[in-house]
Amino acid sequence: MSSSDPKNLARIHGSKWLPYILVLPGVLYLILFQGIPLLQEVRLSFSNTPLLNPGRFNFVGFANFERLWNDPNFANTVRVTAIYVIGCVIGTIGLGLFTATLLDREFRGRSLMRSLIIIPWAAPPVAIALIFRWMLNGQYGITNRALGVFGLAPPDGLWLDNPSLSLITVLAITIWQLFPFTAVVILAALQSVPRELREAAQMDGAGLWTQFTAVTWPVIRPTVSLLALLMTIWSIRRFEIIWLLTQGGPVGTTNTLVVDLYRRGFIINKLGEAAAVGMVGMLVSIVIVIIHFVLVNRIERAEASR
Repeated sequence: MSSSDPKNLARIHGSKWLPYILVLPGVLYLILFQGIPLLQEVRLSFSNTPLLNPGRFNFVGFANFERLWNDPNFANTVRVTAIYVIGCVIGTIGLGLFTATLLDREFRGRSLMRSLIIIPWAAPPVAIALIFRWMLNGQYGITNRALGVFGLAPPDGLWLDNPSLSLITVLAITIWQLFPFTAVVILAALQSVPRELREAAQMDGAGLWTQFTAVTWPVIRPTVSLLALLMTIWSIRRFEIIWLLTQGGPVGTTNTLVVDLYRRGFIINKLGEAAAVGMVGMLVSIVIVIIHFVLVNRIERAEASR
């Protein structure tokens, strides 16, 4: 009997094993391409394996983690990463929410604007980094030429090489590239807000802020919460645009965990220390995920008890 027989298909669809069969390809993918490399990273973090001889494994226990703990430069790396992540989350979601609110209104050319807003997010990070390096060049960059007319250019003309401005500049470029993604996702959530509720709030004389907090926010809050979690994890992992813009400099002012991992592993040739940095980043991500779900569950229980 053919496997396409309706009786066989009905038997398969009604099987208790069907959910497990459907998720099996994804589980196998995670085990092969995520789980095994992760176990290898854990193993490397307890060794002093060099890049030039990756087959040599010398167990050193927690020596790599102790070295990181006592390294003042690594403490600065954690601080820079925290500032970068917080700035990315607040900036991308705040600007995305503002943009989505504007695009949710009726106006001529709205469809065109919704398409154009995607361009920064769709552009390759390498191209974005190279273009901004040219624009921010201290001698020939168009940014200093434009801001110099209003007296707003920095005195030395440096943006990416200025310890006081480098992190802010990298943050601004990152937010500019990523906020279209949050805007599109939040816009989709805004369109799920029942228009009847908005019209009722308007008829009751509610202002724009009251309409947002009482009608719109409860509907889009789960979406914004998930976006905040994703942006946090993605910001911890972000490498290419930071490396291409500043390579973690000047003097470590943009040296995040992932940049530090790359430098230790592929420039200093210490895979063990690099793996230890990666483990720190992974543990931080796990803690953030746990805190997120604990807070979400508390909020949902509080709303259910009302």
